[in-house]
Amino acid sequence: MARQARAEITRDSVLAGAADVFLRLGYANASLSEIIAQSNVTKGALYFHFGSKEELARAVVDQGNERLVGSCQGFFDSRVPALEACIGITYVVADLSMNDPMVGAMLKLTHQIGDYRGAQGDNIAKTWGETYRLLSERAIAQGDLIGDLDAEVVGLLLQELTAGVHIVAVGTESMDQMAARMERAWFFLLPSLVPPEKLSYFREFAARRLRRYVL
Repeated sequence: MARQARAEITRDSVLAGAADVFLRLGYANASLSEIIAQSNVTKGALYFHFGSKEELARAVVDQGNERLVGSCQGFFDSRVPALEACIGITYVVADLSMNDPMVGAMLKLTHQIGDYRGAQGDNIAKTWGETYRLLSERAIAQGDLIGDLDAEVVGLLLQELTAGVHIVAVGTESMDQMAARMERAWFFLLPSLVPPEKLSYFREFAARRLRRYVL
């Protein structure tokens, strides 16, 4: 049991070190020697758990996505209005992108690896796309989205909003502005999605979420 516990601690150290290096240098520029130094483990310890840089990167993708999903669990409760959940999730993404290296690395690696898959083979982008679609479907049924909208189209739009704001923040080295930009995106997008009588409420909801997660 003690040996297994030590092995798990070593694996966690490698993953944490790899997340820091991938986040700082990107997948192409990250080297296993840099990851070994950052993790403070031996080369043998790293290769005991991971056979290649790609295998390690995909494990970081899985770990980061697990953390993101775990942080969003409250929004998956059916008692939470679905549009509020959609808005809330985007701020969790912004918050963890800035404050959790594992999630930040995961979001960068899914683009840089190229196929959006972790070690388990699941396509992270498709999974989140389905989540946004289901939430949009519920929000239409709840009357918080305009009734004649297509849930699949809206779900894809919300996924594109989240991913797009993140990519621009990474590309312009302005991660500290990501949450504020998310709030501005919601401010201008909401009029095309919600009934006019609910616009003020959801704009204020988005503004409150910005203060809750960032300020």
